[in-house]
Amino acid sequence: MPHRLHEALIKRSHEDRLVGHISRDATAIEAREKPVKTAAPDASTTAQPSKRKRGRPRKGEVVEKKEPRRLERQADMSLAEMLSDLPTHCAVGTKRNAKGHTTSWIGYKLHLDVADGDIPISAILTSASLHDSQAAIPLATMTAGRVINLYDLMDSAYDAPEIKAKSLALGHVPIIDPHPRSVPGGKQAIAAEASARRATGYALAEDVRYNQRSAAERINGGLKDDYGARYVRVRGHTKVFCHLMFGILALTIDHLMRMVT
Repeated sequence: MPHRLHEALIKRSHEDRLVGHISRDATAIEAREKPVKTAAPDASTTAQPSKRKRGRPRKGEVVEKKEPRRLERQADMSLAEMLSDLPTHCAVGTKRNAKGHTTSWIGYKLHLDVADGDIPISAILTSASLHDSQAAIPLATMTAGRVINLYDLMDSAYDAPEIKAKSLALGHVPIIDPHPRSVPGGKQAIAAEASARRATGYALAEDVRYNQRSAAERINGGLKDDYGARYVRVRGHTKVFCHLMFGILALTIDHLMRMVT
């Protein structure tokens, strides 16, 4: 119910508005429940693929195709199919914070799309163990059905060709912080380029727009500090998501009223 109320509120309040930037991010949601242990595949019943040498297969040799990744499968899925494919059980999550330290928690992960003015547009709750990038395409599809926006702002966790292709297909301009693995030279090359730009006082237009992504971080902090996302007293994905959506709904109304006044 709160999820549908929030969707109706966003569509009603943004039907005549053009959103400049959508900031996409995820945050940890701690829960008071035990993580679900996923069953490991049985070695006696699971057929182990035979190892083969690298290179071109021999004549007549049949090579087993790899199972497509989730991001690849999502290209041919509807929104309902993408949401049902995401894990929603309680799990152990691990994430590196802004200071470079690795933190872990038990519970879930809340994925948010936030518009200019710190207005939450879409939300998805998944298992804490799910990588941020796996919820980007369904989140973008959900947001595109509610508002019209120009730019998609994402950090390096979303640096994947499938996510960029989806953003472009929706008519948006993706601005994604490059991941070191996608840049020749890695972290050293990125740091050297940033240092050279600072020394010359030059900033790309994309970098200036990327600074707007702090809206998602402000919403994540506001939800935890003022709207109950830090203290979840219910158990199970449905109840936890309902609890969080009531907070998101209240925060959205508060920010919309500030924009009007």
